Amino acid sequence: MDQTITCINCPVGCRLKVTVEGGQVTGVSGQGCKRGVTYARQECLSPTRMVTGLVTVKGSRMPLSVKTEKPIPKNRIFPCMAEIGRASPQPPIVMGQVICENVCGTGVNVIATKAVAGRMPASRSEMNPTG
Repeated sequence: MDQTITCINCPVGCRLKVTVEGGQVTGVSGQGCKRGVTYARQECLSPTRMVTGLVTVKGSRMPLSVKTEKPIPKNRIFPCMAEIGRASPQPPIVMGQVICENVCGTGVNVIATKAVAGRMPASRSEMNPTG
């Protein structure tokens, strides 16, 4: 069976013709470099994607951006997003901190992509309680 896919490894976007027989990639053509062959094999047999999202941080009006440490199976994206949506970390948060461990049983962690400081005072009286 032949499939035509677009390689996403670089901005060129080569159109790849991929032949799959018996659950194996038996041929790839149209690639501009060997990364295209690697991408075609991965995409046709076991597609994966990086996942990014936002989580609510307790005590903060700004959400926290997060991402998977590595690509996860494409068919796990929606369950992963649901699990990310249930997370509610507390500050302080450091960049790279694990927010969801082993998301959806994939063996991949979801990590913070930025730092969030501890709780900020809500009013002037909290900043200077004596006066």
